[in-house]
Amino acid sequence: MLFSKAQASKTAGDTAFMILFAVCFCHLLNDTMQSMLPAIYPLLKEELNLSFVEIGLLTLNLQITSSVIQPLVGIYADKHHHSWQLAVGMLFTFTGIFILSMATSYAMVMLAVALMGCGSSIFHPQASQVAQVAAGSRKGLAQSIFQVGGNGGYAIGPLLAALIIIPHGLHAVRWFAIIAVVASSVLYYVGRWHVKALANHRKVNAVTWSTAKTYAMRWKIFFVVLLFILMFSKNFYTASMTNYYTFFLIDKFGVTVQTSQYCLFVFLASQVVGTLVGGWIGDNYGRKSVILFSIFGAAPFTIALPYLTNLWATIVLSVVIGMVMASAFSAILVFATDLMPHHTGIVAGLFYGLSFGAAGVGSALFGYIADAWGIDSVLKISTLLPLIGIGAVFLPKMNKEK
Repeated sequence: MLFSKAQASKTAGDTAFMILFAVCFCHLLNDTMQSMLPAIYPLLKEELNLSFVEIGLLTLNLQITSSVIQPLVGIYADKHHHSWQLAVGMLFTFTGIFILSMATSYAMVMLAVALMGCGSSIFHPQASQVAQVAAGSRKGLAQSIFQVGGNGGYAIGPLLAALIIIPHGLHAVRWFAIIAVVASSVLYYVGRWHVKALANHRKVNAVTWSTAKTYAMRWKIFFVVLLFILMFSKNFYTASMTNYYTFFLIDKFGVTVQTSQYCLFVFLASQVVGTLVGGWIGDNYGRKSVILFSIFGAAPFTIALPYLTNLWATIVLSVVIGMVMASAFSAILVFATDLMPHHTGIVAGLFYGLSFGAAGVGSALFGYIADAWGIDSVLKISTLLPLIGIGAVFLPKMNKEK
């Protein structure tokens, strides 16, 4: 059997790669469906005659249901472990997909988005815990593998939207239900492995990096809050690009909706490469330097992007930005779990959930700016967000344990 009891009883030093690849695959499927929604915003705007404010409220709805409530799910996941939790969460997404495919009003779209968001909110905390338990002695690698699935899903979503939904209309969304069924089936077995692993006393491995000196809990909390702010600045910019980059390209360069989806796919795909590279550098050379370079170092590129007058130069620079900024994610998350190794559910809820949700709220407010001042203003304002990355200099020095 794929996820056998023998796998669940391995020692903490072993890495359960089958489980990591399975949860990575499900992360890809989950985030494919999540990123499909912003990709079809132009279609929804045209078919339902929506304003940019209403588009922003859709984003707010998605971020609240899929992200803001995740810390609460994380608290529950730290205390209770159920084999059915992951699979049931995907059923929410399944229902939301069918409602969205039949939507004839803005209210139906809002309901569908809320259900899909709840499914994602249930998925991330426990899936991150599974990655931690399966990591063995390779915690950095495990989180990189898990996150690459999410980045890949966010890249594939707009591509599938361009190939399937844009040409055939909103009803074609129901084909994404197949993805939800496949993910739910795999997650059923992953959930069973997780419960068996915990029952057989498989422990999350000890941290491979620790602070150079001992800090009181209040200082650890301060560092986690700082990491959260850094993650927020990164996610805020990425959310703004995800939601408004297509509109920017259409408005400034006159490209078609389908072409803008391909450009968004290129931007999101670049983040997959950045995540892998950042995870490897962080594991070998330290995470603080990766975080500082990834966020603050991206500022010159983000500031230049809205002022380029050539489409190809804009696409190339978006790739550079995507790679550089994405390299911080694994470093930030693992840094936080090294500081709080016994609260992985809450940490996952905060960094996978609340930081994305808070960024989504900010991105939703940009809808008002787009309506009032034009879509170009959104990118010009958001370019300043990576400057917050200078705060990484206050993170503690970490030493690698032998």
